[in-house]
Amino acid sequence: MTAGDTRVVPGEYATTGRGGPGGRRLGLTLLAVWGPGLIVMLADTDAGCLITAAQSGAQWGYAMILPELVLIPILFMAQEIVVRLGVVTGKGHGKLIREQFGLGWGLISAGTLLLSAIGALLTEFAGVAGVGELFGISKWVTVPVTTAFLLGLAFTGSYRRVERIGIAIGLAELAFIPAMILAHPSGHDLLHGLGTLPLGHRSYVYLLAANVGAVVMPWMIFYQQSAIVDKGLKPSMLRAERRDTAVGALLTQGIMIVVIVAFAATIFKVNRGAALNTVGQLAGALAPSIGATWSKVLIGAAVLGGALVAAIVVSLAGSWGISEVLGWKHSLNQRINRKNAKFYVVYGLAHVLGAVLVLASVDLVSLAVDVEVMNALLLPIVLGFLLVLERKALPPEHRMRGAYRFTCTGLCLICIGFGLYMVPATLGLT
Repeated sequence: MTAGDTRVVPGEYATTGRGGPGGRRLGLTLLAVWGPGLIVMLADTDAGCLITAAQSGAQWGYAMILPELVLIPILFMAQEIVVRLGVVTGKGHGKLIREQFGLGWGLISAGTLLLSAIGALLTEFAGVAGVGELFGISKWVTVPVTTAFLLGLAFTGSYRRVERIGIAIGLAELAFIPAMILAHPSGHDLLHGLGTLPLGHRSYVYLLAANVGAVVMPWMIFYQQSAIVDKGLKPSMLRAERRDTAVGALLTQGIMIVVIVAFAATIFKVNRGAALNTVGQLAGALAPSIGATWSKVLIGAAVLGGALVAAIVVSLAGSWGISEVLGWKHSLNQRINRKNAKFYVVYGLAHVLGAVLVLASVDLVSLAVDVEVMNALLLPIVLGFLLVLERKALPPEHRMRGAYRFTCTGLCLICIGFGLYMVPATLGLT
């Protein structure tokens, strides 16, 4: 392999020991394998999800923590199927759908994915604009600069570089941890909240549905499978990539819980029901408890990190998905050329379109709600494809079995149900 090659020799992981040179080789192998799960999970905790978590803590205190814990296995199991499909077949999600269901269904999946990706990009750019305005910087500066950065990142000719930068940026979400500590949460109230599940209240059930509907995004599935393929991971890497995904699921849900606790310890006690729809409102709500400066810095860093890593992931997911269905060349490990130009054009247009719409929008909060509804509509379709592909595209020895299969399928169906619930609830039809 060349020095810039991210592919892993299939037999290396299986034959490497734990001590001495073998242990070092194992460490290097894990570093080469890990990444797709971490970055996609960090992207899952994007600006919209952070606002949802803040609203959950502000309106219902610690009562949303238990559902967030339950969502960890749902998130892991759904993405674990993606891991199986990627490492075993060596094909992206869009390509598998085209092969198993035909070009028509492939185009439907690619079209809905692109809409979802552009919609998500709008919320991420809105989050970036909100962070800039928090520090007195116009969105006419932050949004174009962010667009240029994201475009330049993809054109570097290295998936590994994009992944590492994305993870580093996404880890800024951990800034919510000191914010939570400064909020001085009550251990007694937290334990009491773990035993509280007010399902009889409509507003609680709605927020619960929003959390469930947001835990598995359509673009997450497309991104991780395509990233596994672009990184060249093989079946011998399956166990390591599962660990990557498991750690990512724990990390992203842990961040959601930290946000809930921070706002439960502050706003829920002094100003329950306060509006928390923008970055400025998030920072302003915590300012009396942790200080105006700390609030701006920590909230700004966390939201900016989540928005940027999500922007990287959703745009690549959309570009990969379209390219896979249409049979275009698509790899970040190759600089732009005549063969892969269409892939890079789609990636670039998604960013430019998202940036232009955000700059022209006058109602970003309403825009975010529309994107949430769209994702809820797409989630049942995407999870349905995922479950069917697991049975059709994988050889018997790599399929789920027994109690694990029953549990995973059941949890995915629950996730689909809550996603469907969000649509009429958000549109005010119920």
